[in-house]
Amino acid sequence: MTTAPFPIPAVQDAVYTRLTGDDILMSLISGVYDYVPETADFPYVVIGDATEIPDNAHDTFGRQTTLTLHVWTRSRTHAKGLAIAARLVALLDHQPLTIPGLHHVSTLYEFAQPLVDPEPPGDIRHVVLRFRIRTEQPA
Repeated sequence: MTTAPFPIPAVQDAVYTRLTGDDILMSLISGVYDYVPETADFPYVVIGDATEIPDNAHDTFGRQTTLTLHVWTRSRTHAKGLAIAARLVALLDHQPLTIPGLHHVSTLYEFAQPLVDPEPPGDIRHVVLRFRIRTEQPA
């Protein structure tokens, strides 16, 4: 058995590719970012922090990567952000991902939390979503 790969960068790239390749999502947002430029227009999605834990079997290395996505909108309600969040769930939950160098086992939606940015004028809405992506070394 060889050394286990570090899947976070590959998982983030696979999710970015899935999101930016979807015409419906891209019609709802201005972009998908890791670093948000100051010129970005609302609404947009940010690929945020990730965590990783071992998920090994007897004969293979496995990992569980949790990935946080952030939906940012400028609105007085959560409606638009929740519609975008619903599209993210449709694109990722229980859907196969192509992750170079790894075997994708599953992607599971864990939670969403709508938040209000407290800074005046109070029209920034934020929906936090988390997904758990399980990977293994290829056979």
